[in-house]
Amino acid sequence: MWNDSDAAQKLMRERTLLANQIEGVQRLEADVRDTIELAELAEMEGDSAVVGEALGVLRALADEAKRRETESLLSGEADSNDCYLEVNAGAGGTEAQDWAEMLLRMYTRWAEQHGYKVTMMESSEGEQAGLKSATIQVSGPNAYGWLKTEAGVHRLVRISPFDAAARRQTSFASVWVYPVVDDSIEIEINEADLRVDTFRASGAGGQHVNKTESAIRITHIPTGIVVACQTDRSQHRNRATAMTMLKARMYEQELQRREAAAAQTEASKTDIGWGHQIRSYVLAPYQLVKDLRTNVEKTNPGAILDGDLDDFMAAALAARVGATRSEASAQAQ
Repeated sequence: MWNDSDAAQKLMRERTLLANQIEGVQRLEADVRDTIELAELAEMEGDSAVVGEALGVLRALADEAKRRETESLLSGEADSNDCYLEVNAGAGGTEAQDWAEMLLRMYTRWAEQHGYKVTMMESSEGEQAGLKSATIQVSGPNAYGWLKTEAGVHRLVRISPFDAAARRQTSFASVWVYPVVDDSIEIEINEADLRVDTFRASGAGGQHVNKTESAIRITHIPTGIVVACQTDRSQHRNRATAMTMLKARMYEQELQRREAAAAQTEASKTDIGWGHQIRSYVLAPYQLVKDLRTNVEKTNPGAILDGDLDDFMAAALAARVGATRSEASAQAQ
């Protein structure tokens, strides 16, 4: 339950967010007016160079308006929160583990291109290459609202770089996204329901990190939720961070129960393989990335794997919001 101070802080954050949105729209309208006036004057004076520059500015403003229109759909309870993004390799050994690492890089690049902060929470390296699993925290405005649409199984088809015969391989990896829990939201956890394991941190981090069991893995037995943290040399601080991650996962479960549209995302996590993928990335024999929920297609997988995900996210968000509204309308009738 929130106290008066928590409620006041939440209202202030919402007020600031709305004020920034209104200010952004007003600025956009003013820029459009000013640019149109400039173009008209330049056309009257026969200055084609200025007209061309003005048209370029208008195209950029149109792109910004489109993005703001999509952002207006970010009205979920936790959409404005930071989030955790977890990647897990499917069956297939090195192939799948390499694909998991490629996905992690893709989301890291997307986040950095949008000014978000990315923090590595934990990672488990593959035997030969890639990652078995990894979790990052993405911090910034509407991080969860954007990235929640990426939850599900991702399928890669390519000529294997690990196969001497250069055969085509299909690999799967799953992505799971959950919001960082606001301090004003209370999640009750019974310590008796937890299994806490310690282990040595993997990867870079200094001799101390690798020689002591400072990393923490917490399993919530009733739900089967597992979280891990190895960011700090202190076992105590890693445990505190892991508990925060566990609360975030449990809160995300509650959000799923409230949002009927998120049930499809939960179902997609049941099996990392055929029949459950949300998007296919084909690198050979042709070049195509296709979202199986919205049918959005791109023929430049290199750019997509380098973080160009906005069109996929916008389409999935619009479809998700539309499904939620349709269901609400049907229930009202």
